[in-house]
Amino acid sequence: MKRLLCCRLTSSLVPCVSGFGPFREHDVNASWVAVQELNKLGLGEDIQLLVYEIPVEYQKVKELVPTIWKEHQPRIVVHVGVSGVANAVTLEQCGKNHGYMGLDNVCSAPGSHCCVEGGPACLDSTIDMENVRQTVQAAGLHVELSVSHDAGRYLCDYAYYTSLYFGKGMTAFIHVPPLGKPYTALELAQALQAIIWAMLEQLNSSA
Repeated sequence: MKRLLCCRLTSSLVPCVSGFGPFREHDVNASWVAVQELNKLGLGEDIQLLVYEIPVEYQKVKELVPTIWKEHQPRIVVHVGVSGVANAVTLEQCGKNHGYMGLDNVCSAPGSHCCVEGGPACLDSTIDMENVRQTVQAAGLHVELSVSHDAGRYLCDYAYYTSLYFGKGMTAFIHVPPLGKPYTALELAQALQAIIWAMLEQLNSSA
């Protein structure tokens, strides 16, 4: 798979990948565990990978996500979150601006219930997620992938829309199941690796 998806990637590509910290019943957040495992695997010698853990707090997301874009100017930012109801690795196509009423780790929610006041109701990723799904599955990844158009109106969706807004669409969001349901941390990391290679290849091909 590495030869298939990574052969034409260059050192000019600087992706940033984030996972979330603990929240609610997720004392160990599978998204951050998977991102840490991905960091160990890497994306190849010529690709500089930046990783962040994001607290499950609206204000922290509001501060951190624009800072990532401003300070690092990455080729793409890939946010990873956990879904307690998922049994597949899910590629989210779009982020929604309105409907954020669920309280975060500090019992707070946006007063306006939106990500960016005056922003579009929905923003789509530049990445064609169905194309990514097909590419990765065809390459033999033994993890089930799906595509979604609703990231859930909580911190995952909030971070995604915010990143899409500041990154002008050069953003992706991936939901992973909880650890062991059914995949290990390594299996999730390998899935993230293959998915991100496919995303970078897609960006290279369209440049």
